[in-house]
Amino acid sequence: MMDQPSVMESLDIRRFLPHSGAMVLLDRLLEAGTEELLAEVTIRQDSLFCDGQGVPAWVGVEYMAQAIAAYAGYAAQLRGEAVKIGFLLGTRRYEAGCPGFAVGSVLQVHVQRLLQADNGIGSFECRIHAAGQQLASATITVFQPADAAVFLEGSTE
Repeated sequence: MMDQPSVMESLDIRRFLPHSGAMVLLDRLLEAGTEELLAEVTIRQDSLFCDGQGVPAWVGVEYMAQAIAAYAGYAAQLRGEAVKIGFLLGTRRYEAGCPGFAVGSVLQVHVQRLLQADNGIGSFECRIHAAGQQLASATITVFQPADAAVFLEGSTE
């Protein structure tokens, strides 16, 4: 499945994300390769955005974005660099085959890099599966500036 995979044993995904606390929505990094990553999240009653029955399908975009961030963090650590923040620019063709992700569901979030430009713009093909069934898919565009602080400072002027 992965291009030259590195299989993780339920590795805590937090070490690869710039997020913290309750804003980390994914649970584990399952596999990572040079062009793709597979993460997992279990939907629980206390999951962020859970209404008691489950999490609305639109949250899948954020699951995908965090998997992309984990991919970037994993790649950065392989290069000996620190994990950096990035920005979700947009999504194309987000399609969900269900209204939400039910409590108790174990979702696998797969992201595959389509392109990565020198200016920090990237595009990823993303899918969410549970129990062998595809639940959602999208193409997500992201931006990771060389220096986020300088970028953010310049964006307010």
